[in-house]
Amino acid sequence: QVQLVESGGGLVRAGGSLTLSCVVSERTFTSSGMGWFRQAPGKEREFVGRIRWSSSTTYYADSVRGRFTISRDITKNTGYLQMTSLKPEDTAVYSCALTRLLNIPTEPTEYDVWGQGTQVTVSS
Repeated sequence: QVQLVESGGGLVRAGGSLTLSCVVSERTFTSSGMGWFRQAPGKEREFVGRIRWSSSTTYYADSVRGRFTISRDITKNTGYLQMTSLKPEDTAVYSCALTRLLNIPTEPTEYDVWGQGTQVTVSS
């Protein structure tokens, strides 16, 4: 059973940076890509971006494009979400997830394995 574990969340001031990690429990898996989502209190889960595991091709939501960078290290079975120029509205629980789709899935229902999430709080 594949498991994902996020880490790296914390408190950061506006304009600061933070990098999240997502460790996959197995070396080889059938999933095509890793996505990142976030959910703020009282709001629906929001797509942040995704990376294709083999090609490292990325796609980002408009709200984070230019500020966030998704990458992965296959040898470490780990995905990363590097966040810069953070804003208070970026405050949320961030989760990584795996998808078997080869297109650009942006809906939570298109992902089948999820981490438990890590809290990111951006102070003004």
